[in-house]
Amino acid sequence: MQKKIDQVKTLLDALPYIKEYRNEIFVVKYGGSAQANPELKEKFAQDILLMYLVGIKPVIVHGGGKKISTLLEKLQLGSEFIDGLRVTDESVMEIVEMVLSGSINKEITTLINHHGAKALGISGKDAGFIKAKPINAEKYGLVGKITDIDASVVLNLIAEKFIPVIAPIGADDEASHPGYNINADLAASNIAASIGAKKIIFMTDIPGVLDNNKKLLDTLTQEQIKILKHDGTIHGGMIPKVDACLEAVQGSVEKAHIIDGRVEHALLLEIFTNDGVGTVIRK
Repeated sequence: MQKKIDQVKTLLDALPYIKEYRNEIFVVKYGGSAQANPELKEKFAQDILLMYLVGIKPVIVHGGGKKISTLLEKLQLGSEFIDGLRVTDESVMEIVEMVLSGSINKEITTLINHHGAKALGISGKDAGFIKAKPINAEKYGLVGKITDIDASVVLNLIAEKFIPVIAPIGADDEASHPGYNINADLAASNIAASIGAKKIIFMTDIPGVLDNNKKLLDTLTQEQIKILKHDGTIHGGMIPKVDACLEAVQGSVEKAHIIDGRVEHALLLEIFTNDGVGTVIRK
């Protein structure tokens, strides 16, 4: 009997958050181990389904760098990275689109649909949803920077009770253009700001932002981040993650979260518990 009472208490603890977040849009950047581990994939789909059923409107933006690298190696095309960005010529772009818009996007939508929600996969090319231009064509090739987002594409899908699953590929103004490879973190932050999301959540392979003693920093502001960057506490691959968070909250997004996707049900733990499990970045 006590076990059943404890289960009810857990539900009641989540009730204020369910009431607060009902009808709000949450953007989830899905990547890392959560996207590769079969068990974590299932937990992720369950989390998204529960969010959907209690009235939250999830929007998923995914990456796929490891799968892209693996296929490029198999095809003996290889990968060159400059400043952490994959140099993308037309042959590489073809593989990027094949993996992101094809296998990964459809795997995610199929999994979520299997669990009982309605997911629909799109890329930035669909309906000219994401427009982009080269960051530096001579240096990086077809790596793109977002210039415009047609928020109505996603909002219309949400209005029809779909969960949009978005591959971060940008469209050019020319119909014959192969498109642009866009960093998934930055795509997620731009999309979140454009559609009026309440939260953006980045699923990573680390607990969140850590201090020099490897202790989790549960809340950060823009000023604190500036100091932590300056003293080297925030460094390497965490810098673009934090920058994406800042870009979102400097728009219309209320809070950005960095959580450990290797933790089972990390999304639910972050959203529906008092303490959460990751780092929250506020305006």
